[in-house]
Amino acid sequence: MTSTPPTPSSPAPATSPVIAGLLLAAGGGRRLGGHPKALLEHRGRLLADHAVATLREGGCGPVHVVLGAAADEVRARAALSGCTVSVNPEWTDGMGSSLRAGLTALAGTDADAVVVLLVDQPGIGAEAVARVRAAYRSRTSLAAASYGGERGHPVLFGAALWTDIAAGAVGDQGARSYLRAHRDAITLVECSDVAQAYDIDTAEDLAHLE
Repeated sequence: MTSTPPTPSSPAPATSPVIAGLLLAAGGGRRLGGHPKALLEHRGRLLADHAVATLREGGCGPVHVVLGAAADEVRARAALSGCTVSVNPEWTDGMGSSLRAGLTALAGTDADAVVVLLVDQPGIGAEAVARVRAAYRSRTSLAAASYGGERGHPVLFGAALWTDIAAGAVGDQGARSYLRAHRDAITLVECSDVAQAYDIDTAEDLAHLE
């Protein structure tokens, strides 16, 4: 009786990395008369809605959102279905506390990296997010959009870096001190041809909103 040789097993298909999106949307708009930035409107929708859609259309998922000022109102009005929402009780301490809250929420997930976007930069769209997301190589990846060679948002942090980034995220600095200390490790992704990196910080900046 002739035995049939075993069929070689096929290699397991490579799994795509999980690149989460993190939206920092806790700001109270102090220089805008105390109007929370997430509730500002741009092109007929809230900035929070615009930013969540930008992360999703740029290929990020799951999407985590950190709220702070007027969190209950933002939850009620914004289209956050499918997002993981965290409320940062220390949002008045600055963006650093919101970044820490977001990275803490992500720490228990299977995400390999996260793309961080700020709610008050509606000039940054899905194409810029997709470009930065594509810079992922490993869980130690560090990448950022650049505009004319100047580092900006969005930024990508590999999961292996989150603990150190969170430890240095204080005040309004966010990850700035970490990025300065590791600038030689950052992959800069030019995005000036597809995005504008202005912030909505003052009453004059409202002219950017339509």
